[in-house]
Amino acid sequence: MLLERIYDEDLSQASYFIGCQAENVALVVDPRRDIQMYRDLAAQHGMTITAVTETHIHADFLSGTRELAAATGASTYVSGEGGEDWSYGFDAELLRDGDTLTLGNLTITARHTPGHTPEHLSYLVTDGAFADEPGYYLTGDFVFSGDLGRPDLLDEAAGMENTRFEGAKQLFASLKSGFLTLPDHVQVFPGHGAGSACGKALGALPSTTVGYERRFAWWAPYLERDDEQGFIDELLDGQPDAHAYFARMKRQNKAGPALLGERPAPRPMGTDVLVRGLEDGTFALVDTRPVDEVHTGTVPGALSIPSLGKAATHIAWAFDPESDAAQLVVLAEDADVAADYGDHFVRVGVDSLTGYVSSLDGLPSTVPATVSPADLQQLQAEDSTALLLDVRGRSEHTNGTISGAEQLSAGKVLFHQDELPAREAGRLITFCQSGLRNSVAAASLRRAGYDVVELEGSYAGWSRWTADQHDLAAAGEDAR
Repeated sequence: MLLERIYDEDLSQASYFIGCQAENVALVVDPRRDIQMYRDLAAQHGMTITAVTETHIHADFLSGTRELAAATGASTYVSGEGGEDWSYGFDAELLRDGDTLTLGNLTITARHTPGHTPEHLSYLVTDGAFADEPGYYLTGDFVFSGDLGRPDLLDEAAGMENTRFEGAKQLFASLKSGFLTLPDHVQVFPGHGAGSACGKALGALPSTTVGYERRFAWWAPYLERDDEQGFIDELLDGQPDAHAYFARMKRQNKAGPALLGERPAPRPMGTDVLVRGLEDGTFALVDTRPVDEVHTGTVPGALSIPSLGKAATHIAWAFDPESDAAQLVVLAEDADVAADYGDHFVRVGVDSLTGYVSSLDGLPSTVPATVSPADLQQLQAEDSTALLLDVRGRSEHTNGTISGAEQLSAGKVLFHQDELPAREAGRLITFCQSGLRNSVAAASLRRAGYDVVELEGSYAGWSRWTADQHDLAAAGEDAR
């Protein structure tokens, strides 16, 4: 048996390549949409991908199940559980609780594990060459290392109401009647790791075991004493903000993501063509430089995506492909790097990367407005209509913020403009913790027509300045 974990650090998402080495056939579970790595793995091991499946209708990334099946001719399997409202909108073979897939010597058994979503499946894997019972469990967004899949995303991302309570009850039942009935030795391979918004306390370990979670997970004592209400209360408390793009992912994954096929490589973009396209709205530039460099000058209306490592996350916050028809041109040193950005972008359904430039020379330039912590109070006094906006998460804001600041996370600002003042009503003064998320959010808001001033150093910088002022005042008192 071969089991390979393919982990995307950008979205903290894991997919799995499972192969029978006796018959050289493989199954891929929860593939992302840039599929070449799965094809490369198959070629490396001399295997044929014959089946593709997923654990549930994902909210945080666009599934590559249809894409990989179309490229390889593999059979497609999805959940048939959860009821009509959670039926997939594309052709695939349906799996229900207890159904099995045979892959050479391997048997993959679907288990219905609702809670995170109503249709959620997990997969028990039995390696028939060595054992006659399961030894591995692919749990998707059901059980993570040290945590559970949040049951409130349907409320947060899909516009539903109060599904979190039923979902939490389902998670409790799924653990009690399913997960905890398995032997301690069963290895657990979850669909996400630390950094994912699909839970509140995910561990960074790539795998765990049933026995370890039974003994050490935060939820284990509640199950041991059959305390459903205590479990629900702790599970729902303090869940992080759900990014606004999750709603689009849910819709597209349910219907079936558009097939990409062979994607053309991003082409080098001439300055004159790009300038005309920027002027008429055909193109939008993606500035990939660090925040400090962006603040020295960037292209008017450019998006700020300061890191390839989080390019999927940040482009999904900053660009809405359903309302913005612009073709993206990325600042990249060469075509290969530009293609890497394209791979990240399609993971969240941003398919419009067309070209790249390796320099901003010859392009129009503007310097994003900033204000220092020392001058913040004066700016607010001069402009009483300015809104001080904290674009960090809810829990960060609750744990400490600047007096008078309102909160709307960077993953929501572009999509919740109804919660902001009208564009003509005044400027926004924005900050995050260190400045990176703020740069992404501020650039997207400027592109949407807002007058935005970024707080230099963001909350961390303001906190240091405030502490310094306190120390100076204390020193002055001591001197007197």
